[in-house]
Amino acid sequence: MLSWVEVPPGCDFPLENLPYGAFERNGRVRIGVAIGDFVFDLGAAADAGLFDGFTEREIVSAPNLDRLLATSRPTWRRLRGRIVELLSASSPIAGNGSQYVVAQRDVQMRMPFTVGDYVDFYSSLEHATNMGKILRPGGEPLLPNWRHIPIGYHGRSSTVVIDGTPVRRPRGQRKPPDATLPVFAPTAALDIELEVGFVTGGHTDFGIPLPIDRVDEHIFGFVLVNDWSARDIQAWEYQPLGPFLGKSFATSISAWVVTLEALEPYRVAGAAQDPQPLPYLRGEQPYNFDVHLQAELRTARMDAPEIIARTNFREMYWSAAQQLAHVTSNGSNIQPGDLYASGTISGPAERSYGSLMELTWRGQRPLKLRSGEARGFLEDGDVVTLRGWAKTEGKPRIGFGRVCGEILPA
Repeated sequence: MLSWVEVPPGCDFPLENLPYGAFERNGRVRIGVAIGDFVFDLGAAADAGLFDGFTEREIVSAPNLDRLLATSRPTWRRLRGRIVELLSASSPIAGNGSQYVVAQRDVQMRMPFTVGDYVDFYSSLEHATNMGKILRPGGEPLLPNWRHIPIGYHGRSSTVVIDGTPVRRPRGQRKPPDATLPVFAPTAALDIELEVGFVTGGHTDFGIPLPIDRVDEHIFGFVLVNDWSARDIQAWEYQPLGPFLGKSFATSISAWVVTLEALEPYRVAGAAQDPQPLPYLRGEQPYNFDVHLQAELRTARMDAPEIIARTNFREMYWSAAQQLAHVTSNGSNIQPGDLYASGTISGPAERSYGSLMELTWRGQRPLKLRSGEARGFLEDGDVVTLRGWAKTEGKPRIGFGRVCGEILPA
């Protein structure tokens, strides 16, 4: 599809994408969609009456996506269809539409939505297997329940931050290997987790599970996620109840929310599941997505980042549909703005591992960088950038942009 807005070749944001975000310009925060190197200002378009008859003006004039997420898929589809119409080459505003767009370089991105509940899963078979080998050497890598149930835990929504937000090295209780007692000190094992998350919209009723074949009604879109992790704090605290302060200090998400509609052409079948899941986790349609992912690291001594990992969202054992069906299976209701992260996404090859814990095997095999430096875990001043995009032969590139964070001293 062609747009009257210039879209450079290979750009993350063609007309087929149109991810939503919140941006600030001249002291005012409003929502828009990314198109090429620009933002289409939905609030400005609404003020001109361009959405009258398609959706309530208050929804598209809001400072974030909360009001839109509170509606339903028919509204989301109707609004997206209108935006495509307005931005297409044949649009009636093609000749004077420049008043509704602003260069991305001239805006400051803000949190796209208010995070409700935050759940982080553990749904990559390769990641779970690697972690089992690292933490339980000589034992069975996977615990007995892993192939039967999408494992997850509730995180802290107040520490979910947007791309570009610096992350301060957390302090916490950890027990050094040669010590008999724990210490309270900055983490010495700060890690990344390369993940993709989905955002829900609409409501479900308290006490009523959401069937797996109806999850499309409530998954609004997807973001990149870096679930920063303090491995030494996590190792000391996680038994018997699971992750806590070693995971709750910061979770970074990308600024743009890529809609489910934009990713539809990239649906793929997931991994073969053995044993067969219980009936409530069996869906009729595939719910994995062919999204390429990469992690980049730039140290304070480096002029340019170095790619340290490449993987793909299609590698997930448990899909987003299974995750959401499982979350609601006990009658727990979902709400607009809930964020569900995939868990670290790792592939079968070493450089497809989505965490430093795996890439360096808990620091035992440090990464050798082009600068001559080595990294077991992150050091102060390191900058980590995650990127993601869907791209297959004959289809446009549907990009997520990036999620980036610099490590500050404790």
